[in-house]
Amino acid sequence: MSLKELQELIQKMYSSKDEQRGIDGTFMWLMEEVGELAAALREGTPEELAREFADVLAWLATIANVANIDLEQAVIEKYGNGCPGCGEMVCNCRIEEKP
Repeated sequence: MSLKELQELIQKMYSSKDEQRGIDGTFMWLMEEVGELAAALREGTPEELAREFADVLAWLATIANVANIDLEQAVIEKYGNGCPGCGEMVCNCRIEEKP
């Protein structure tokens, strides 16, 4: 499944609720899922971890939909030609740097 297909799936399932909730409300749900992912990273089973990654990705797609952002295009534009920091396909930024 591509990012575009994921956004379309999420749009089909949840768009009316997401639009009512708005960006702020949707962002709060995303943050809750990030917290659940953090807990699963510390002590979850591989299955729990996989579900939490899926939830975070789904809520990210949701908020992108509400904000009218094409995630696939955004990723291509930012990362398609290499690291945004150093410009290389294999990042050469120092470990302390955030590319």
